[in-house]
Amino acid sequence: MRQTQRSPSPLPYTITNGKLHPYCALSNKMANFKTAVISIICAGTVKAFSPTPLKSISRYESSDVPLYMTAEESGARDPVKVGVIGCGRIGIVHLGAINKAPGVVPVIVSNPTVSKAEDAAKKYGVAKFTSDAMEVITDPEVDAVWICSPSQFHADQIKACAANGKHVFCEKPIATDLAETVEAINACNEAGVKLMIGLQRRFDPNFLRVRRAIEEKEVGDTIIVKTCSRDPAPPPYEYVKGGGGIFNDMAVHDLDMTRFLVGDDPIEILAVGSCHIDKSIEDLPGSEAFDTASCIVRYPNGVNAMVDVCRQSSYGYDQRAEVLGTKGMIATDNVYPNTAKIYKNDYTGNADMPFDFFLSRYFEAYVTETEAFCKSLVEDTPVPCTGIDGLVALVMSLAADKSAAENRWVKFSEIIDQVYCTSPTECVLLAESDLFPAGFKPTGDLITDANDLILPDVDKQKEAGTFFDRFKKLVGSA
Repeated sequence: MRQTQRSPSPLPYTITNGKLHPYCALSNKMANFKTAVISIICAGTVKAFSPTPLKSISRYESSDVPLYMTAEESGARDPVKVGVIGCGRIGIVHLGAINKAPGVVPVIVSNPTVSKAEDAAKKYGVAKFTSDAMEVITDPEVDAVWICSPSQFHADQIKACAANGKHVFCEKPIATDLAETVEAINACNEAGVKLMIGLQRRFDPNFLRVRRAIEEKEVGDTIIVKTCSRDPAPPPYEYVKGGGGIFNDMAVHDLDMTRFLVGDDPIEILAVGSCHIDKSIEDLPGSEAFDTASCIVRYPNGVNAMVDVCRQSSYGYDQRAEVLGTKGMIATDNVYPNTAKIYKNDYTGNADMPFDFFLSRYFEAYVTETEAFCKSLVEDTPVPCTGIDGLVALVMSLAADKSAAENRWVKFSEIIDQVYCTSPTECVLLAESDLFPAGFKPTGDLITDANDLILPDVDKQKEAGTFFDRFKKLVGSA
């Protein structure tokens, strides 16, 4: 596969009052847009991984049976060559799936602890390994990069991939900051490379079956959606401290799932939180002090979604969804290691508890999402989870946090309207600027405002046709 190159000329879009517009489409409609602010980009960012010399190994150095598929074995004449950043638990799951996907070949892996990268390379027959993520990103062989590094490195690595013309799969979140999220998405869209976000629950067969029931009206029109997420045991204090709170590091998955199931964009949210399990976290700020939380999300047509999360469940990993419709109800059960049941005079039920680890519970989903991105690369089709999906998930979690802090309903447009861009890749949060007068209240809706901030991705650019096609469409609708 020929490596996608960064476009030598800018896309036919300009920034006016902080919004993206085609050069030819500027009109009186701009009058209501916000005044531009100067971009503020945090200085002194931590370098993702310290470099060490690139090393190569033979596929046959390991005494283990190598778990890999060569280009010849995959039957691909021109395979997509990929690199993986991060050889921790998630990275290894993705690497294993990449090896089994037709038409895709891993050629380099990295990890800051280089021994982990070396072990992964030997196990999966990858020719090169390194401790430096940038050596993956700049490798001339690599067409696409899987980013499975810690969250604080995601945005910079996405931008670096875009600058080097590499397609990107990135584990959630895109960034820990909303403005950086917009910048990272736009960097990919401006460079014309694919960006897929890892929202693995969307690929779980149980939730997919519920989604299909909604789409095919098996239970009629949707009235209420419910999801719950309850972990087997609370994480350590060190994990919770500085983690962004229960809405950002836990409930975000369920909030995204409600949007996925409803099939529409949310309007507003009401959230509350409390601490019942681990009293040691009560001294932490904001929603980091919560180990239990509930949300109500309002969607169009009167549809409501209810989410509850808790950091401890005495009976295993509890992950369920339920949809009530006008003609019936569909619900999922938990996933168990086996289907064995015990029948006794004092107990009847499953012989074992549900899976108690997220990788066990969602292993199939992780593999399926990896295969989906591989297919998108090989067949050049749209990715199933876009940058916008990752952006909206973050917006929903931030709105939940704000709702719990202020004890009120929060519109999602309030969150997205905090981002202001002077260029597609230079954005700032309005809260960091004093250029707006006191009492300034942006108005709009979530997706409209998000689309104002985000350039069309590479697949939408293809669907839209040439610049002149878009120009004629815009002039015709003016």
